[in-house]
Parts: sequence; structure tokens; C-alpha cells
Amino acid sequence: MIPEASALHRHRVERVVADVWGVNASPARLAAQLHQESGWRLKARSPVGAQGIAQFMPETARWMAERFPAELGEFDPWDPVQAIHAAALYDKWLLERVQPIGWTPLSECSRWSFALRGYNGGEAWLLRERGLTIAGRADANDWRQVERFRARGTGPHAENIAYSRRILMTLEPAYIAAGWPGAAVCQ
Repeated sequence: MIPEASALHRHRVERVVADVWGVNASPARLAAQLHQESGWRLKARSPVGAQGIAQFMPETARWMAERFPAELGEFDPWDPVQAIHAAALYDKWLLERVQPIGWTPLSECSRWSFALRGYNGGEAWLLRERGLTIAGRADANDWRQVERFRARGTGPHAENIAYSRRILMTLEPAYIAAGWPGAAVCQ
């Protein structure tokens, strides 16, 4: 299940995760995300225009260069070293923006699910869906309840849900089982 190509980037992933998140972070989670994004293919291009190993859209790549100039410089999404670093930075930025709504607890699993869904389908869509969850009298801090509410098309919504679920529930545990450092955030 773990592509051999991942071994070529393992040291880079581990170093970037430690630099961005600290030594107790999960390189297995970022590896799982890169696996989901591109299957570790450096020249991956999606039908909608996402580019490289971390599948950045051109607009997002430009924004990343503006948002993180000291860390990324002239960001090239086709450069795997830069793209891996940018993916970790973007994940951290998104995760820091995920806040509890109301009085129910927000688990780390839900926070990561929401951050990854923001990476994949846009933070604004997720915020709309969390708002619909509140309007539907459900818990906007529980990723499973938020999944029931859709603000976008059926196909994009299903893809967005499957994206975070596969990373957190299937791929991250598989990378950990294969010896990558980290701890699964969702049990």
C-alpha cells in the first residue's frame, strides 16, 4: 500500500514536520496526505489544474508565496522540496484557524478533519457546512455530524469527505504501521 517513492522523500517529510510542527508531530500524517494528493508522483497534475506532489492550485501557490515569503521564497509547486514544506505550512495555518463553535468540545480528530477538508476543498466551503450544521441543530465541532451537511455540489462534497477520512483513518495508520513516526489522531 505504501509506494516505494515515499522512501525518497521520507527524510524531507520528517525534517519539515519537525521544523514546522515540532518533534512530537506526525510525519506519517503528512506522508499520508502526500500519498492521497499525488501518490508521491512529482509531476502529478489534476484535471482541474492542481500541480505537483502536494497538488497546489496555481492561485494557492501564489498565495503561499505571498503568505510565507521567508519560508518559501519564490514558491514552485513543481519542486517537491518546496511543495512538501508548503503543504506542512498550509496544514498548520489551516489547523490554527479551526476553532470550536459553541460549547461542545472540538477533538483533535475533528480539527484535523476540518483542516484537511480546507486543504482539499477550501476553507470557506467547510465554514459554510459548519454553519449549516448549527442551523440543522447538530454539533459543528464533530466532524461526523458536519459531514451530513452540504453547501457544495454532491460530487465535490463526497470527495472532500473521502479525502480527510482516507488520510486520517486509512493512510496515516498504514504509514505508522510501515514504520513512519507519528501517532494516529483519529482512532
